[in-house]
Amino acid sequence: MSFAELAYHVTPMGALSLRRRRMLALDCDVLEVKLGEDFLMSSLFTAGEQALAHLSIEAAPAGDLDVLVGGLGLGYTAAAALDHDRVRSLAVVDVLPDVIAWHRAGLVDLGPRLSSDPRCALIEGDFFAMARSGELPPPGRFHVIAVDIDHSTEAWLNASHGDLYAEGGLGKLAACLHPGGVFGLWSDAAPDEVFLARLQRVFARADTVVVPFDNPLREATESCTIYRAWID
Repeated sequence: MSFAELAYHVTPMGALSLRRRRMLALDCDVLEVKLGEDFLMSSLFTAGEQALAHLSIEAAPAGDLDVLVGGLGLGYTAAAALDHDRVRSLAVVDVLPDVIAWHRAGLVDLGPRLSSDPRCALIEGDFFAMARSGELPPPGRFHVIAVDIDHSTEAWLNASHGDLYAEGGLGKLAACLHPGGVFGLWSDAAPDEVFLARLQRVFARADTVVVPFDNPLREATESCTIYRAWID
């Protein structure tokens, strides 16, 4: 297994690195993103990130859609959103400018596609701060808001993210959706019934979808969870 570090940055959130590994046993290259001691993403496991976009957009009201994605990473959620022709605009917010720079420089596989699609805007910013203030990128109100930033509803990259998962934070997100709009959230954990009940109190309805995926490194099937919540 060969290894190359494509980029390394010291950020306020910790050391950020982009690495490419050659998995000889799988005969493929794998991109990995690491922040401090946390593995944020691997191109070997993208089913959940893509499902977040597909499940949220497919549940949205008919017609053209303005979509907001919180968290860029390797770009799989954003690219999956662009697979839908009725996505009129896509705003992708990431707090780390270096991640956006990777895409614009073509260091990650999906970078050229996202950077060249006129529907897609890559925006440096703190998604959580934007949600708190209600000052989201243009057009300011969305048909779909999909978030893939923290590990789960209880395992956050930063303690300051916690208010998004409380009823007050969820209510602010709901206010940024058009009628019938959908809030989608990725989690690496099993469904959290307490959080689901919280969503159901804030939104008109909510559900969870468990997404299975193969882990060839362990020769096992694993799963992640997608939360969806609709407003009236």
